[in-house]
Amino acid sequence: MDRIQETLMQEFSLEAWQVENVLALIDEGNTIPFIARYRKEKTGSMDDEVLRNFNDRLTYLRNLEERKEAVLRSIEEQGKLTDELRAQIENAKVLVEVEDLYRPYKQKRRTRATIAKEKGLEPLADLIWEQKDRTPAEELAQQFISEEKGVGTVEEALSGAKDILAERVSDDAECRTVIRRLTHNLGRLTSKAKDAEAESVYTQYYAYGEPLVKAAGHRVLALNRGEKEKFLTVAVEAPEDRIRDYMGRQFIRGSLRKELLEEVNEDAYKRLIAPSIENEMRADLSEKAEDGAIKVFGQNLVQLLMQAPILGKTVLGFDPGYAHGCKLAVVDATSRVRDHAVIKPDYCHGSREGARRELIRMVEQNHVDIIAVGNGTASRESEAFVVETLPRFRHPVSYVIVNEAGASVYSASKEATEEFPDFDVETRGAVSLARRLQDPLAELVKIDPRSIGVGQYQHDMNQTKLSQALDGVVEDCVNKVGVDVNTASVPLLSYVSGINKTIAKNIVNYREENGVFTDRKQFLKVSKLGPKAFEQCAGFLRIRNGRNPLDNTAVHPESYAAAEGLLKAKGLSLADVRGGLKIQASPEEKAALADSLNVGLPTLEDIIKELAKPGRDPRADMPAPILRTDVLEMKDLQEGMILKGTVRNITDFGAFVDIGVHQDGLVHISQLSRKFVKHPLDVVSVGDIVEVKVLSVDVQKKRIALTMRL
Repeated sequence: MDRIQETLMQEFSLEAWQVENVLALIDEGNTIPFIARYRKEKTGSMDDEVLRNFNDRLTYLRNLEERKEAVLRSIEEQGKLTDELRAQIENAKVLVEVEDLYRPYKQKRRTRATIAKEKGLEPLADLIWEQKDRTPAEELAQQFISEEKGVGTVEEALSGAKDILAERVSDDAECRTVIRRLTHNLGRLTSKAKDAEAESVYTQYYAYGEPLVKAAGHRVLALNRGEKEKFLTVAVEAPEDRIRDYMGRQFIRGSLRKELLEEVNEDAYKRLIAPSIENEMRADLSEKAEDGAIKVFGQNLVQLLMQAPILGKTVLGFDPGYAHGCKLAVVDATSRVRDHAVIKPDYCHGSREGARRELIRMVEQNHVDIIAVGNGTASRESEAFVVETLPRFRHPVSYVIVNEAGASVYSASKEATEEFPDFDVETRGAVSLARRLQDPLAELVKIDPRSIGVGQYQHDMNQTKLSQALDGVVEDCVNKVGVDVNTASVPLLSYVSGINKTIAKNIVNYREENGVFTDRKQFLKVSKLGPKAFEQCAGFLRIRNGRNPLDNTAVHPESYAAAEGLLKAKGLSLADVRGGLKIQASPEEKAALADSLNVGLPTLEDIIKELAKPGRDPRADMPAPILRTDVLEMKDLQEGMILKGTVRNITDFGAFVDIGVHQDGLVHISQLSRKFVKHPLDVVSVGDIVEVKVLSVDVQKKRIALTMRL
């Protein structure tokens, strides 16, 4: 077993067989959702989150091993590789250790030290370094004066020797390791204002400092942004006295040339080591803060995508606006656009009866059940207009405020243009608002996850890393829910395990040319969807009312024989599956059945679950959106008022809750529970319906403080 496998076993608390199997499955090109769902016997039922973390760590460790090999090869080519150095490099746990060990052998650009070496001053540096020759340094330096080499004075010779020694100290791997540890454990992260009189959102950081080990991720990201926007100067304060003491003990033996060597240490630290270590500390803090923010963003995104769909309802999307009016679009229960219009309630002058009549016509003619009002510009006025009109409808109609984040991105996208070539951008936005209420997952997958707006500081982090992480989140959600192959859009199909955009388009083209799919075997007729892609995607694509009722379940075609064998053993048939079957079996019976059907116990248990509720949507268990029939404004809020709201976003410091006043209120982490809360995600999720009490309202600053400690 190699080092990578041993490391993964220890870090993830896995058995050797699990690590070997997962490595093989990943290297064979299987997707994480497929491995998590259909290879439980081989992984020990590892879930998709653990598998993604495993895969990320595997990538890092493999890159680390590649770097070690390159470093060893380079040092060996120089003829300087010793057994001890080889062992140190091979046993290094992180990349920075490898780079520290490689530093003395790395091809350097011309430095003060290399220039001094070219002048022949390295022997002088060695004499000073060894601290054995008791000859005064000035006398030693006299021997190295050479007009030919450009060393004109004793001072120039000593200066060059000190430059060589400073670089030698800086290149010492153990020295860097100790200084890095001292800085990390005892250093402070500080910031000050570039202009103390300047107005900004960073005033709390104008004179700020805290230990590096306690610096919270959201504060690190705020400092980075403040520095980028030139309001702040951010620095790492190292424990310099402790570092000087250590360097003195490490490199100065006795009193001989102590003063000169102290100058060397000071120069090595201030000029070469400190800036590098500070950059490392800042980069490490930023990376950890980014990773934390990406994790929170991902968890928020999961909860947003997995919100309960509103099925069987006709929804009117209401995209608010002033000058150009409000764009309306009616989407029926099958997500088809039935009607659209532009109305101008003229919020500034009150001439709105014509607009009201058009809204009433659209609602009654299309039997609209719910109006989805966007939360953008003119949302407050639009909500009031809708509420004023509700009593005029002949049948009950409610409304919901829908988050518009990302709607404009989708509206201007190629996909939206192809789907609605005759609609303008705003009308497409109204369609998107209605659809994201009907089925959040199906609509939101059309938008870059970074634009959905459920994170913090997302624009300040590594965009490639963020995009990869969020794409993985969307992929997991789509495959967890499953996709109706006969109605799914290209963007939705693109997130299905084993399917890329080209295959997704080919599926839609096949559907349009040949009619709906009636059997999963037909997937193999789709251009470029070969046996491997079929293996990866078949279990996640559903066919409602197909020839085989198993095609409407998450049972993979490779397990159909086992499913049919189970039915036969219980005296049932495939026809019985359509209505759902609750198959009872004791643990002993399940074990015997799994053995006789030649499948693992986890696979058998999954088959039993799927047969109980074919076509079941796991999102059905999530709380539904709050449907409203009245309007509330910030001025209506009073301290102590208890309201119901929907969690819209979660950050490290609290949760933002929509209580229906167009300004989300903040439940600070300290107000989430009477018990200690380590992170808001431990208590609430995006989409949760929660009961809150108003603590304070600042209308001018548009701030609402809420508590869940009722």
